[in-house]
Amino acid sequence: MASIFGFRSRDPARDRQTDVARLDRLAKLFEQIAAEIEAEKTGLESRYRKEATNAAFLVEAMENGSASDRRSSEVSALTQSILNSERRIAALSRQGGRMRELRHSLDVVFDENTTTDPAATVEPVRQAGAGRN
Repeated sequence: MASIFGFRSRDPARDRQTDVARLDRLAKLFEQIAAEIEAEKTGLESRYRKEATNAAFLVEAMENGSASDRRSSEVSALTQSILNSERRIAALSRQGGRMRELRHSLDVVFDENTTTDPAATVEPVRQAGAGRN
C-alpha cells in the first residue's frame, strides 16, 4: 500500500503470519514447561508413595517389636521427606495450573487479534500441540 508520502505499510496478511508464528512459538514453550512440570510431579509422586509405604511398614514393625526403637530416626527422616514431597507436589500442581492458564491466555490473545483485525486474510494455522487445552 503506497501513500502520497511514499510510505509503504506491510501487508496485513504478512503481519498475521508473523503474529501466528510468534504466538505458536510461545504456546510451544508453555507446553514444554508444562510437560517438564508434569514429569517432575509424576516422578515425585512415585517416590512419595514408596516413602509413605516404607514409613508405614517401619512404624508397624516398631510397634510390633520386630524393629528396634533406634530406627525412629529413620521414621523421622521419612516423615520429613514425605512432608517435603507433599509441599513440592502442591507447588508443582500450582505451577502446572498457571501454565495451563497462560497457555489458554494465548488463545484469548489469538482470538482477540482475529476479531479485531478484519483485514487479515491469512487462515490461522495451529501446529500440532498448539491447540486449545
